[in-house]
Amino acid sequence: MTIRPRGRGILAALALVFVSAALMRIASLPGVAAGLASAADSARQCLSETDTAALLDTLRAREAKLEQREGALADRAQALGVAEKGMEERLAALRKAEDDLSKTVTFADTAADSDVARLVAIYENMKPREAAPLFETMAPDFAAGFLARMKPETAAAVMASLDPKFAYSVSVIFAGRNAGAPKN
Repeated sequence: MTIRPRGRGILAALALVFVSAALMRIASLPGVAAGLASAADSARQCLSETDTAALLDTLRAREAKLEQREGALADRAQALGVAEKGMEERLAALRKAEDDLSKTVTFADTAADSDVARLVAIYENMKPREAAPLFETMAPDFAAGFLARMKPETAAAVMASLDPKFAYSVSVIFAGRNAGAPKN
């Protein structure tokens, strides 16, 4: 006696169902193809020549509008490119002008400082009694600027030769020059 597994009969029945379904589909294919052909024929018959011409005209008009929009967008993009290039050129020119101005200001500051330093050296080489009358003709804040740059010994000798009232006003300016500076 041979023992059979229980599932073999069920498998055979399922295979038979699948094979019969496949055969039915194959048998119905010519009918499906005929149905598709008749649908295509009816679709061709729905559009007459005038309808086709109108549809074609509509599509051409739409294409013309799209080409016009594309042209306008291309013109706009080109104009933006030209404007951007112009702005970049102006910005470069502005940067160059700023650099040139900075160089000029630096040169002027350096020249002014060297001129003042030269005058300070001249006043320092003068005898205090000869320099004092020159300082007394200056405004007190202007004279204080020169005296502040001088060597302390030379500035003290010139201050001693000045009129006491003028020397006092120069001293007040010296004392108050940095009074407003932050202390922290």
